[in-house]
Amino acid sequence: MSNFVEMPIARAITAGLREAMKKNDKVLVFGQDVAQLGGVFRVTEGLFSEFGQSRIFNSPIAEAGIVGTAIGLAMRGYSPVAEIQFEGFIFPAFNQITTQLAKLQNRSEGYLTMPVVIRVPYGGGIGAVEHHSESPEAYFAHTPGLRVVTPSNPNDAYWMIQQAIESTDPVMFFEPKRRYWQKGQVNLDQPPMDLHSARVLHEGSQVTVVAYGPMVATCLQAAEIAASEGISIEVVDLRSISPIDFATVISSVVKTGRLVVAHEASTAFSVSSEIAARVTEQAFYHLEAPVLRVGGFDVPYPPAKLEERFLPDADRVLEAVDRVLTY
Repeated sequence: MSNFVEMPIARAITAGLREAMKKNDKVLVFGQDVAQLGGVFRVTEGLFSEFGQSRIFNSPIAEAGIVGTAIGLAMRGYSPVAEIQFEGFIFPAFNQITTQLAKLQNRSEGYLTMPVVIRVPYGGGIGAVEHHSESPEAYFAHTPGLRVVTPSNPNDAYWMIQQAIESTDPVMFFEPKRRYWQKGQVNLDQPPMDLHSARVLHEGSQVTVVAYGPMVATCLQAAEIAASEGISIEVVDLRSISPIDFATVISSVVKTGRLVVAHEASTAFSVSSEIAARVTEQAFYHLEAPVLRVGGFDVPYPPAKLEERFLPDADRVLEAVDRVLTY
């Protein structure tokens, strides 16, 4: 019989980190203020008192140094988990991530492995300014050699962080910070599926809506509203941004004939762009309407008082659903 516990996403990640650190003494956690303080979002709270400063420690305010340290630790046989405090702070480390971390395994013909996890709180919804509320995931999905994943619920958060740490490839682990305290059931005994598999969270027959991370809850809300109006939406949680489980996405599109892709990032040169292109290539004759995309606007992230207008909500998702249904 499975052991279920209710907890928020933030605590599920904490619990997943704890399990990984118990199983493997080579797992190290570090970043800005992650030790005694438990991180700015308190995701690593309690781990310092349990594992001590040799396993979880604070870093300088130097993101390139954080990732460079992770790369060096991986070369020495450790499995480092590095936290970038906010997604907008990651760019000083962009060179280390894209030209070193992503390429060392291939460069060494597999002699070196890079079991590095970079935890990145991302997305809006917390009323913060630019550099604290952005969605840079497409930069990393565009980089061969990196795996890019993002949970949308506590159960996935608990298991996916452990699966990411077990990977011998570098994993960018994007955490939807505005959903950190969203509660849900966690099955402590059984992982839901492979790290890179998409999942149908809401069965439907008329329109497929694909989302990931913080937008999944918004799209599930949209599906409930649509159901009250007699419209059947199928919601697919992508879970993995690179690689993408296109088989699950296309299977759903073949069933419904229509596709809307939603995320907080701007739609230009985005994850939704790739999904729209690939579905058009592989399922063109099953489409009853063009693929539509819903995302943030193509402007720098706005101040807090404009955030609600910038972030896609259920109404914007439903407007796209209505448009694809008119074809």
